[in-house]
Amino acid sequence: MCFNWHGSARAEEVVNLGPLALIAPLLERLEVAALIDRHLPPDPQLEFSHGQVLSLLLAARLSSPTALVNVSTWADKTGADILWNIPADKLNDDRLGRALDAFFDQRHSIQGCVAERTLRLAEVTPQRWHFDPTHVHFYGAYDGSQPRPLDLPLPPQTPSALFPPAHPTYGHGAEDLQLVQVGVTAVVDDYGALPVFAHVLDGNRNGHIAIEQQCQLLRNYLPPPPDLLMVSDRGTFSAAHVARLERHGQHVLCSVPWRDYRALFDEHRDRLFWLPASYLSLEQKRRRDTNSTLPREHYELAVLHHQLTDPETNEIIPCRVLFVFSSADQKICRQTRTKSSAALQAGLDQIAAAVQRGHPRTTAEAIARRVAKLFGKKAASHYFHWELLPLTPAEQAALPPPVRGCGRARHRFVFHFDAAAAAADAAYDGYSALVTTAPRTQSADTLFTQFKQQNYVELLHHQWKTPLAVRPIFLKSPQRVEALVCLLQLALTAYQLLERLYRQRVPDDAPVTEQRMTAESLLRQFRVYGLICQQQPIGQVVFATRLTSRQRAILQRLGFQTPAQILSQKLLHQPSG
Repeated sequence: MCFNWHGSARAEEVVNLGPLALIAPLLERLEVAALIDRHLPPDPQLEFSHGQVLSLLLAARLSSPTALVNVSTWADKTGADILWNIPADKLNDDRLGRALDAFFDQRHSIQGCVAERTLRLAEVTPQRWHFDPTHVHFYGAYDGSQPRPLDLPLPPQTPSALFPPAHPTYGHGAEDLQLVQVGVTAVVDDYGALPVFAHVLDGNRNGHIAIEQQCQLLRNYLPPPPDLLMVSDRGTFSAAHVARLERHGQHVLCSVPWRDYRALFDEHRDRLFWLPASYLSLEQKRRRDTNSTLPREHYELAVLHHQLTDPETNEIIPCRVLFVFSSADQKICRQTRTKSSAALQAGLDQIAAAVQRGHPRTTAEAIARRVAKLFGKKAASHYFHWELLPLTPAEQAALPPPVRGCGRARHRFVFHFDAAAAAADAAYDGYSALVTTAPRTQSADTLFTQFKQQNYVELLHHQWKTPLAVRPIFLKSPQRVEALVCLLQLALTAYQLLERLYRQRVPDDAPVTEQRMTAESLLRQFRVYGLICQQQPIGQVVFATRLTSRQRAILQRLGFQTPAQILSQKLLHQPSG
């Protein structure tokens, strides 16, 4: 079968459509281009719609992440220009940038509509959201950018076009890169995590602000069902967060800083009733199923009825504290403490030896700086106490002659390891705490299993920064930075939707490897698939090559069209005779 496409002339060649054979029908099923165009008014001066251009940019990120300036070359080599009917030379970074500018003005509404479409395709009715923030690095100079006002009403109260972009800031350890914070909300179940919404914040914002704004945006664009459960990590926990959800009839399940609940644990420790948790990691299940001799780790749970106070109304909010004991965490804590303490002691011994030698760089100020650098933020540092004691003339006279380059020591460096403090901390190894306002009909064991699925959201961040290659990026304005980050959230949604749709259609008796097929593995099956392009007197003719049996089986299982079927709809048929 052959098709005709009117484009720039070129000799006969084979282009590697590759993963686009799977990505193109996925984006069609998701209706990304149509949803974007629905929000962005058509401009008769535009040669190609913003939805057309941005959906191609999404395909580029899902297929082979590349800089905007290289998208045209990528489209020419892969045949994306054929599928999207946009000549490759038209895909310059200026056109892509203008499309991102337009997307910025409607970014929140578009995300909401794509989320609704995604949930329908995935056949998911969310009963709980999982939230976790991350950061995205990028290059560029944005001296004119200003911090976003915290008192500015969130969209749609403030139109997205007037809601300023996130303010980039420099991060620690990457002085040449800037960053913004991104809060991601996902639906999580046995199939994994399905991201539905992302909100970009200034680079210096914390988790409290991130989850407050995210919850408000979700209520504005994805009205939650009654009794929704919001799951998040301890960086987002506060009494204010719990109270806000409570006022909207929603519940919280959140880990909490141990230092804030250690006193409560001590008060009730002798009266807590511990039960084993049913949750086990895949590795621990494997060890039990195969009777492995490797250590069998476990969790234990104890529940304490508690209450919090709404900081605005002073109303009492009943809750439960779930104390958790992890045998694996206990081992890790003790190994980390032992290793860190040994490293600190070795470093202090070196400092003491340098002081004893009378090294010229052992002034009181230099020693203080050296110790501070050694201690850093290591938790074991508070077990050590040190001081620099002056030597008496008699003690100085008793010292051996100084070696070359050193003077006679004037101080003695003394340090002490507080073994009692280390032993006291060891009594809490492996313990953590969660707070929940979920109904008591939901058992602690069920809630703990749901909280452990928070790992799926952390895996989403990994997908951003590896297969989708979100960082580092370079753009000309903070508006385009935020627009691209929001667009990449749509790419992440499509990526995980592909995985979910496939897993939902795998028979129950299929091999485990098939049931756990990942989007990365699916796309890898299409890394080689070509189109034959010929230049004939009637124009350019495109031939769809034969799919492998595995490629055809994947498309059939997903219910996606083959490349030949897609081309037959998008391109003109070759005239007969």
